[in-house]
Amino acid sequence: MINRILNWYRKRFWSCNKYAQYLGVKVGKNSLLSTKYFGSEPYLIEIGDDVRVTADVKFFCHGAARVFRKENPNFDFFGKIKIGDNVYIGNNALLMPGITIGNNVIVAAGSVITKSVPNDSIVGGNPAKVIGSVKELGLR
Repeated sequence: MINRILNWYRKRFWSCNKYAQYLGVKVGKNSLLSTKYFGSEPYLIEIGDDVRVTADVKFFCHGAARVFRKENPNFDFFGKIKIGDNVYIGNNALLMPGITIGNNVIVAAGSVITKSVPNDSIVGGNPAKVIGSVKELGLR
């Protein structure tokens, strides 16, 4: 009972960064998190330096393995989520297992990231696709 109260207190009153680090998420310097949803394997999440994760972004480090358990009892799908440096992730984005987001990336709000994202990209959609370049955006 005491653990439940402590967990409720931590989730409710600690900053998102402090809560993430408590759970085992590796958070880089000058990164700002505005979500507390790190799934059931937060120790598989690594966030680089100067990253901004906005509200309601969700991290999923495992897939729907339970659906396939009858046919293949040993099937599990777990994957690390790695976010590079200088990344912005918009509201309500979903980050699926086994992805790497490169450096200098913008992820549009509501995107579903199912595959790794290259450096200097702007991605968006469901599933997310490269829709531009950060370098091109700077030239506009």
